Amino acid sequence: MLTYVVISSVLLLGLASNKIGVTNKHMLEEVHYEDILNAHEHKALHTDCHDIYMSSQQTATSGLYLIHIGTQRPLVVFCEMSKGGGWTVFQKITLNSTLDFNRTWSEYKQGFGLVNGDHWLGNEHLHMLTHKGGRYRLKVELFRDNGTELWAEYDPFRVDGEASKYKLRLGLHSGTAADALSQDSEAYLHDNQKFTTIDSDNDNYFQNCAELVYNGVSGGGWWYDACAGAILNRPNLIYWHEDCNRNNSCHSARMLLQPSEPIKHCFVSHSEKCHMYSF
Repeated sequence: MLTYVVISSVLLLGLASNKIGVTNKHMLEEVHYEDILNAHEHKALHTDCHDIYMSSQQTATSGLYLIHIGTQRPLVVFCEMSKGGGWTVFQKITLNSTLDFNRTWSEYKQGFGLVNGDHWLGNEHLHMLTHKGGRYRLKVELFRDNGTELWAEYDPFRVDGEASKYKLRLGLHSGTAADALSQDSEAYLHDNQKFTTIDSDNDNYFQNCAELVYNGVSGGGWWYDACAGAILNRPNLIYWHEDCNRNNSCHSARMLLQPSEPIKHCFVSHSEKCHMYSF
């Protein structure tokens, strides 16, 4: 397993001076460098938020963390440590967000926004996270205007590499929200679809689904069919089949991932230790 050993003061000074690279530094404002909760740990970085959660004896709190997923540089992510603990957030959107989700293939590949706010973590990072060993599951959280919260999980979950256009792979659905991704809802099936952006049309419609507008706002990048029974990257309408739409408004949504089977996690301080976690 790859590790990336860092020392707290060196890391923070290096971030500020651009001497230490972070893969998605463009997704973190300098004022939030001190908010990285594991920047002061004198040991190797973990591989995802669940790794951090289990290594802390399930005491870690939600917030910004650095992880190492096999890239040369660490990655900044937001970890949700409640709701079962150790979820890595890779998408967040609020209704009428000021963040533009109408982005290019390259931007969706590398990620955009702020990891402690509305953002897309990046398709390449999603691919690496879901292919680094073990099985992962997807969780979608939908927050309605009336105060209710719905969720849907898919297990397993993975995103194929760029050569396959970051194709979405989903397993069985569970949860309180409808299956809007793997079920043929409204004649749209998102499972096994390639990713489409404004400059890379890989959907099954005669037009580019990412360019189609609703009240003047395009849908953003997504795993479109022809086009969507769900789309969570359109700022002026968070859409999830019958659960989030024009009649049932949702004010925000998140997409998260977590291991769904025991994975061997290793970390290094003065001596190497390996743990097998089952959950």
